[in-house]
Amino acid sequence: MAIMNVNPTRMEMNRLQRRLSTASRGHKLLKDKQDELVRQFTKLVKQNQDLRKKMEETLQKGMQGYVLASSSIPDYVLEEAFAIPLDKVTLDVQSKTVMNIEMPVLNEIYDDEKSEDRFSYGFMATTSELDLSLNNLSSILPLMLKLAEIEKSCQMMADEIERTRRRVNALEYMMIPQLEETIDYIERTLDESERATLTRLIKSIDVIEAGED
Repeated sequence: MAIMNVNPTRMEMNRLQRRLSTASRGHKLLKDKQDELVRQFTKLVKQNQDLRKKMEETLQKGMQGYVLASSSIPDYVLEEAFAIPLDKVTLDVQSKTVMNIEMPVLNEIYDDEKSEDRFSYGFMATTSELDLSLNNLSSILPLMLKLAEIEKSCQMMADEIERTRRRVNALEYMMIPQLEETIDYIERTLDESERATLTRLIKSIDVIEAGED
């Protein structure tokens, strides 16, 4: 590690010691932040895995039911059944702060009060399999939004972990060792200077005493 280009004075050493103290405190805070980010990230990844599995199972059930229902319902009846949507929904995007990271919060908002009717079609030409299928499929939207929210949060947190890791490493392996070596160099230089001064002083005293004799 290269020593910093400084004047080897006691004032400079005191200044570097203050910088070292600040860097050490900063390193501890960043390391604690990194550990907490990793903990939060691991928690989010687990939530992401569980939610993705639940969404895939729900989607599979919904599609299986739809395939079964459509096999016994004429195509024109299906087209008429879905010609007019029962509800209109929009996406509301908000944010929340976690470990100083602005993470997204996604929610669905229905334009009007949600209809009390569960389906937008009559029951005479359709089957219960279609009803069950649409029940499963309609529950996917909240799951999809939550999954998108968590996956985006994981990405943002992973980026923050990487930035924090680089800062921790810069302090731990570059700045702090460089400050320590520079302080040690100044201390050695000052000690040598003091010894040289003391030696000259002793010689001067000896010369004076010899002259007096």
